Amino acid sequence: QVRLVESGGGLVQPGGSLRLSCAASGNIFTINTMGWYRQIPGKERELAAFITSRGTTNFADSVKGRFTISRDNAKNTVYLEMNSLKPEDTAVYYCNARVQLLGSSVPNDYWGQGTQVTVSS
Repeated sequence: QVRLVESGGGLVQPGGSLRLSCAASGNIFTINTMGWYRQIPGKERELAAFITSRGTTNFADSVKGRFTISRDNAKNTVYLEMNSLKPEDTAVYYCNARVQLLGSSVPNDYWGQGTQVTVSS
């Protein structure tokens, strides 16, 4: 019903930058919150940042001042600009979207397949 396709992960040196993108497609009426979560093997998935449909943003303390989140509502796409990357940012990053489908009155959460970000020299 909804597909989230992520791109932009990869290997970067400490202090470097990466930009993640996530495009949603499918039977979409409206998208409420879009965000990025990350997960390290053996640990729970944690929120990195999210953005509401009106542009309100929220960031995990660990990424504040380094990451920026934005979205293009016309393209159903969310972006995560990651700067001053640290080795501890290494994780699989998952896109999340709270989507209300056409014909539905209740939004549901959808997830992308994940993209690996590795910060290492």
